[in-house]
Amino acid sequence: MKTDLNDLNAFLAVARAGGFRDGARASGGSASGLSEAVRRLEGQLGVRLLHRTTRSVAPTEAGRRLLERLGPALGEVAAALDAVEGLRDRPAGTLKLNVPVSAARLVLPAIVPAFLAAYPEVRLEVLADDSFVDVLAAGCDAGIRYDERLEQDMIAVPIGPRVQRFAAAAAPGYLDRRGRPDHPRDLLGHACLSGRFSSGAMMAWEFERDGEVVRIDPAGPLLVSVGAATDLAVDAAIAGTGIVNLFEDWLRPHFDRGALEPVLESWWPRFSGPFLYYPGRRLVPPPLRAFIDFIRAPAGR
Repeated sequence: MKTDLNDLNAFLAVARAGGFRDGARASGGSASGLSEAVRRLEGQLGVRLLHRTTRSVAPTEAGRRLLERLGPALGEVAAALDAVEGLRDRPAGTLKLNVPVSAARLVLPAIVPAFLAAYPEVRLEVLADDSFVDVLAAGCDAGIRYDERLEQDMIAVPIGPRVQRFAAAAAPGYLDRRGRPDHPRDLLGHACLSGRFSSGAMMAWEFERDGEVVRIDPAGPLLVSVGAATDLAVDAAIAGTGIVNLFEDWLRPHFDRGALEPVLESWWPRFSGPFLYYPGRRLVPPPLRAFIDFIRAPAGR
């Protein structure tokens, strides 16, 4: 049976106040409106809920039984609605993000600790996945992707560094042994440590300088899954196995300590940084809204 919650509240107001006028004053409605709501409820239930005289209103047996259970039940409903409304001003709950491994490693570490400190009632769940998935179908609130992989109907917000570079690198010992490339085409004669996406597509190596763009299909002794096994390629490069091509920020610590040496640095291509993307602007979940506001603020970047 489908019953209007407003009609139940009207009955409760009248029964507790002992009259339609007093019930109207207590509830902020009108006596005629309450009377119509109670008549509608009685008609739907098929029983009289209130005895009415010119002097008083009192619950019938059926009305008393309904009143006994209705009060606590509507109190629970009101408490539940208050809890949900409270989330608008005090973000709480789970925020689930789908991100590439590179973002989990290079972008989020500079954001997540401060965000969680600012919103202690938010629980952040991060799924690192380099395949292009439907964030909603995956049960996520939002994702991080680069602009060429964004869906057109999504809202996109910049997150992390706005300019990044891909860098080629090898161990100094390898370069001493095999020589240092002067042009990207020289890589065709080197051991390249390449990657393949989960889709099966190979990760192309692209270089650019002074308007000249060079793309090569690397060949070498090691092929790894992009993201999940990228560190294996880095470790192999450090060990002298060959040349690796990866995000500059991923390789930077190894440059700084001398374990890897930049290769063809003047040819490293630049590209725009990643975006947080999510569906629609209306009724954004409070934890996601808090995260969006945080990364838009200067302290959140």
